[in-house]
Amino acid sequence: MKHLLDPMDLTTEEIDRILELADQMIADPDAYAELCRRKKLATLFFEPSTRTRLSFEAAMLELGGDVIGFAGADNSSAAKGESVLDTVRTVENYADIIAMRHPKEGAAKAASMKAHVPLINAGDGGHQHPTQTLTDLMTIHALKGRLGDLKFGRTVHSLIRAMTRYPGNRFIFISPKELKVPRYVKEDVLRSEGSRGYKQFEELDKTIGDLDILYMTRVQAERFFNEEDYIRLRDSYVLNKEKLKKAKDDMIIMHPLPRVNEIAAEVDDDPRAVYFEQVRYGKYVRMALIAKMLGVA
Repeated sequence: MKHLLDPMDLTTEEIDRILELADQMIADPDAYAELCRRKKLATLFFEPSTRTRLSFEAAMLELGGDVIGFAGADNSSAAKGESVLDTVRTVENYADIIAMRHPKEGAAKAASMKAHVPLINAGDGGHQHPTQTLTDLMTIHALKGRLGDLKFGRTVHSLIRAMTRYPGNRFIFISPKELKVPRYVKEDVLRSEGSRGYKQFEELDKTIGDLDILYMTRVQAERFFNEEDYIRLRDSYVLNKEKLKKAKDDMIIMHPLPRVNEIAAEVDDDPRAVYFEQVRYGKYVRMALIAKMLGVA
C-alpha cells in the first residue's frame, strides 16, 4: 500500500485486515509498543485540526515511533510561498511516512505523485477523508460486531460508498430537501449488488425508531440560499432526549465531530451516544494503518 488518498483505494479485504489488526492492538497494546521504533511520522497540517492530527500523533507514539511536523500553514514555509510539492519532497527526507491535511481538494493526490514515502490523505478540502471513514467502520465493527445488515441515518459520502461494498445494508437519508445526498452517491447504492437500497426522509422523528445507527453531521448554514430557511430547519435536526424516546435501546449515535448544536449535551450521558468512543477507535485504526503502510505489521 503505497499511498491512501481515497477510502475506495482499499479493497474490502484490506479494510477487514486493518480492522482486525486494530482489534488486536486494542486487546494487547503492549505487544505493539515497539513496532515502529526508529520510524518517524510527519504530520503536515496546512489547516487547523484537533482530533485528526492528535490521533495520528498519538497512534505513532503508541507504536514506539516519533512524530515531526507542523499544525497550520503559518507554521511552515508555506507562509513564505513554498509549494506543497516542495514541502513534501523536503519532509520525506526526514520521515518514513506522511499524513497531510490541506484545504484544497486534490492536494493530497498531487503530493502523492511526487512523494517517495507513503502518504496518507488526512483530509483535502471537502473531498476525501479516508481515515475518518476507517474510524467510522471501526466503530461500527467494534460496537455492532459486523459491517453488514445495518441501517444508517444521513452520513458522509465516503462512508456510504464504503458501506455499499458490504452486503445487506439499507440506507436511510434524513435531511432537508436543500441538503439531500447527491445523485451520484445514491446511484452507487443502487448499483451495489449487496445493498438493500435506500429511503429518503426530511424529518428525523418519523424514522428514528427504525435505525440501528444514527450518524449525525451538522446542518450547514452556508449551504442554504437564505438564512430564513436555515433558521426554520435547524432545530428539526437537533437530537435531544425527547427524540431519543422513539429510538431503539441498542441504536448507536455517531458523529465525526466537531459538533455545533445538532446533538444536545444532555445526550452525552445516554449509553447509545458513542461519538467520543469513536475518537478512541480512530487512534487504533490509524495505528493499524500506519503499521500496514510501513510494512511492519
